[in-house]
Amino acid sequence: MTAILHADDGDALPAYAVAGPDALGLRGATRWPARVDRDWAFGGSTGAGATVCVVDSGVDAEHPLVGNVARALAVTIDDEEAHVDPDTAGDVCGHGTACAGIIRSVAPECEIVSVRVLGEGFVGSGPALIEGLRWAVDQGFDVINMSLSTTKERFVADLHALTDAAYFRRSLIVASAHNMPVRSYPWRFASVVSVASHDIDDPLVYLRNPDPPVEFYGRGVDVEVAWADGATLRASGNSFATPHIAGICALIRAKHPDLTPPEVKTLLGLTATNAEDAR
Repeated sequence: MTAILHADDGDALPAYAVAGPDALGLRGATRWPARVDRDWAFGGSTGAGATVCVVDSGVDAEHPLVGNVARALAVTIDDEEAHVDPDTAGDVCGHGTACAGIIRSVAPECEIVSVRVLGEGFVGSGPALIEGLRWAVDQGFDVINMSLSTTKERFVADLHALTDAAYFRRSLIVASAHNMPVRSYPWRFASVVSVASHDIDDPLVYLRNPDPPVEFYGRGVDVEVAWADGATLRASGNSFATPHIAGICALIRAKHPDLTPPEVKTLLGLTATNAEDAR
């Protein structure tokens, strides 16, 4: 049996108990309207004020579809010790630039930061992925885009702990489902926004999936994306659906900076194209 202490008992409240809404300033929380729609969610938002971290293969800051990159870091593993240092190589295969370009197209005034955890040929290690995500979570970005995952079970516990830490620190991780029917992470965790692809051309069409673990579908088929060396190409995959959703999340967080990750996820569900069509 759990004892319940009241504020007038003369005893201290138990850990995490709140005497009233003023105790933690809860009266300052965003008031949602009776009817939530896209105009309230992100109408008029350009992403200005929101920070988005792209954990990937680096970003080509000189690409015209990307624009300014506020910071660029790279993770290296030396004698099993991880280091996060300024990135002087930029994007080594094009994938991160593609993701950053999509985010920029959706939320043109958001701040983009790059953390390179992949090398040439899209090859990366679990320790580098974990250290890159750890750095991003520690920085407290509004949105973290992860268009990558690992199938290695030995990294699951660390990734799960980091995604939970992000969730409670108000960093929203938007993670790509694997393109193949395999079990991979972190997209399968409930603390992230998991994304797969639809084939509709409109970048602002996003669909709610009533049967997770994939929660949302974004534009990810035959998408023109930025690539390495200033090039563009047409590509398909959940990797490119994910930054579409990350960009929309940046619009929401820019307009409503005090929303928590579960509130943003709820707002995505309420404003998804198939949810609005059903009203």
